[in-house]
Amino acid sequence: MTFTVLAVCTGNICRSPALEALLRHSLDGSVVVASAGTHAVVGSPVSPPMDDLLTASGVDASDFVARQLTAGIIREADLVLALTTAHRAWIVDREPAAVRRTLTLRELARLTSTVAPGTVVGASAAARLAALVPAALLERPRHAGRAHDDDVVDPYGRSERTYRESYDQILGALAPIVSAVRPGPGSAARTSAS
Repeated sequence: MTFTVLAVCTGNICRSPALEALLRHSLDGSVVVASAGTHAVVGSPVSPPMDDLLTASGVDASDFVARQLTAGIIREADLVLALTTAHRAWIVDREPAAVRRTLTLRELARLTSTVAPGTVVGASAAARLAALVPAALLERPRHAGRAHDDDVVDPYGRSERTYRESYDQILGALAPIVSAVRPGPGSAARTSAS
């Protein structure tokens, strides 16, 4: 079994390639990770300040090339992780059938943090991620009625400090998701404690 994750931001040169590279680095090969941009800087590499942050974390994105998001690319993904609520709206507007498999990264992290222990099981990261998504969606009522900041700040053209803030937001959101999906005893139990 494989499971395909698509990361989406605006230019596909800062946030979504960082998410793509970090997810690929963190999970086994059963999870296929890609990214695209709603207004991509097609053919460009990862923005140098973001690439520096990835390199410092031991993550190589040197072969990355930005691409434009299309409805076809959305349809191919089992899970679409938008970096902002505006990106999520853009995706669902172009491909309405993707509504139940499109979340912001930070929303999935928030929902994952309250998934019951023992819910996320499977023989591979792909199987565990396939179990996590519907379980996380069932957590939405528990989080309703409260204000949530589900956006990752756009660092493009801004200071190194803003790049660091954006990168840290991605890392922070990935932590409970990767913890839930990684193999090993207690990985599902850590989901509720994150």
